[in-house]
Amino acid sequence: MNRVKILFFATLRDGAGCKDAELDLPLGATVADVKTLLAEKFPGLEPAMPSALVSVNREFAFDEDAIPDGAEIALFPPVSGG
Repeated sequence: MNRVKILFFATLRDGAGCKDAELDLPLGATVADVKTLLAEKFPGLEPAMPSALVSVNREFAFDEDAIPDGAEIALFPPVSGG
């Protein structure tokens, strides 16, 4: 198992009901797997997961990216503006 720390920002913090959490991931898990697990663990996040921005160890990551052991994962709502 791969234990990671999850940080929630802005409206995702409200949806999760907490500012951070720890999560055990199977080896080889991807960003997409993390989003799925978080939607199951925190139902308030489910609507936001398809558009949430994710960083892994302070670098933006995509759904197909693997999660390294002990990673810090941050989730942000999509940003808009001009």
